[in-house]
Amino acid sequence: MSKHEHHIIPPTYLPILGSVAIFLFLVGFLSWLHKSTYAIYASSTGAFLLLLTVVLWFGQVIKENMTIFRDDEQMDRSFRWGMAWFLFTEVALFAAFFGVLYYTRFISLSILGGTVGDEATHYLLWPNFSGAWPVLHTPDPSKFLGPKQVIGPWGLPAINTLILLVSGVTITLAHWALIEEKHKLAGFWQLLTILLGISFLCLQATEYIEAFTEHGLRLDSGIYGNIFFMLTGLHGFHVTLGTIMLCVILVRILLEHFDEHHHFAFEAVAWYWHMVDIVWLMLFVFVYWL
Repeated sequence: MSKHEHHIIPPTYLPILGSVAIFLFLVGFLSWLHKSTYAIYASSTGAFLLLLTVVLWFGQVIKENMTIFRDDEQMDRSFRWGMAWFLFTEVALFAAFFGVLYYTRFISLSILGGTVGDEATHYLLWPNFSGAWPVLHTPDPSKFLGPKQVIGPWGLPAINTLILLVSGVTITLAHWALIEEKHKLAGFWQLLTILLGISFLCLQATEYIEAFTEHGLRLDSGIYGNIFFMLTGLHGFHVTLGTIMLCVILVRILLEHFDEHHHFAFEAVAWYWHMVDIVWLMLFVFVYWL
């Protein structure tokens, strides 16, 4: 056996299962937008398979780290670089959607409103369209009905911002306790972080219900509704996934899988959670506030 052979990760079918799950979920979601009857079945199947993939993959990685790769410095570096590049792709994903927000607010609305560019576009298409953000009155109400009002920053969004900021502190305290190998204390702070994440999701669900029932804000309520649910929904999905990862790490903390030197799994989830916090701060400023 060559000296590098033990660095090869055992083959697994889980990436294929995860790809099928994501494909079914997206097909179901797109079918739901077109009011298809089989949308709920495709999306539910995809969500179940995705959850199953996550559970099985976590179990496989944990087993590998506890047995094959525990004291392998090269694999430790590989895991760290792998997580760093994964977070880079997540940042790039959100950057693309923030780019959509920027283009919509400062370029396309300005052109359609006649403030910049070819004014003929404004007068020929929608001469009564002001091009102001947020768009409450769409150019053609018969096709796109705008919301009654927007979601302000100083309500549930502000509370959720505080919750995520506090959760960033609690997970840091859990990290410090873990370095000192105080597993019960680390578990306490980790549990508190999980409860804060769940609280965030519950408040976001409450906000969605309020937006739908009281403000008339939906996916089909013009460009503002599209961007609002696209960005906050994508972030909510990441918080959900992060909360699941926090739960897995809590179990591992209580089982004392980690010590002072071997706890990268915790660090990886902490990095992910801090990324989620930073993205939410940007969302709060550019979607809710400005």
